[in-house]
Amino acid sequence: MLTSDFDYHLPPELIASEPLADRSASRMMVVHRGSGKIEHRMFREIGQFVSQDAGDMLVLNDTRVVPARYFTNQGYEVLRLDPQTPTRWRCMVKPGKKFRVGHTVSIGEATGTVVEILEDNGDRIIEFDRVVDESKHGHLALPHYMGRDDQPADRERYQTVFAREEGSIAAPTAGLHFTPEVLGTLPHTFVTLHVGVGTFQPVKVENIADHKMHSEVYEVPEETAQTVQAAKRVIPVGTTALRTLETVARDHGRVIPTQGSTDIFIHPGFEFRVAGGLLTNFHLPKSTLIMLVSAFAGRELIMKAYSEAIRERYRFFSYGDCMLIV
Repeated sequence: MLTSDFDYHLPPELIASEPLADRSASRMMVVHRGSGKIEHRMFREIGQFVSQDAGDMLVLNDTRVVPARYFTNQGYEVLRLDPQTPTRWRCMVKPGKKFRVGHTVSIGEATGTVVEILEDNGDRIIEFDRVVDESKHGHLALPHYMGRDDQPADRERYQTVFAREEGSIAAPTAGLHFTPEVLGTLPHTFVTLHVGVGTFQPVKVENIADHKMHSEVYEVPEETAQTVQAAKRVIPVGTTALRTLETVARDHGRVIPTQGSTDIFIHPGFEFRVAGGLLTNFHLPKSTLIMLVSAFAGRELIMKAYSEAIRERYRFFSYGDCMLIV
């Protein structure tokens, strides 16, 4: 399939650059895979579609977003991808031509030296002479389509209420709709996948089969594996939870307690082994995420649902409304 098969026109005013005051006040489109029926509901009504009595189980990603965006004293941008040690970072940098091997930059009191340029994608390894003060200089790397820098309120709002395992660059945004009260009424368990730079990367190839995903680290606890195996229907909350579960099932035949890394790319033709439903947000045109939901529900139905969401003025992307696919 072609990347252009997953394109659509989104009026820019439908991009949610600010969150709602109430997390659970989002709208929820319900897409029924079997019949093709589309319902317009509110997220607070999710309990009507997810039932412990029916053997349903939500699986959420409990990763916590860390401040990964830094600006050097020289005005350059550094996106920390992987802190290999507290002072040795793998980074994306801007502008790249300034970050030659041996070049030094400073963030606050810390001075960093570029020690390596990675050949596969141009990432840099930067070694600092001391620990960078994250609380003073770190920023959340909000998605570019929000058209703004992070604000103090984002430190809390761009986290799920159940976030606990630090390591993500971006939030698992389908989880942002939950409040403790809503979550407390629903059967649920957790996996961890630290969302990496792949969430920002556009698909630049014409044939989607030629796209290469970045690798991300995940963990499935023993309790979660047992809970998922016992469930009649597993409903991942977000594409990150789904990718974690499907990776483990692909590699081990079923969901077992394990940890590792995954670069799984789910697109139409993929054989799902675990997911029986999916809660997700509305995704960017031509992104790997809209390809994933198209694999799960069918491209024609998803493109129809997106057209209807635009017509009904849903809010799109990270701080936007959600879609429940059943």
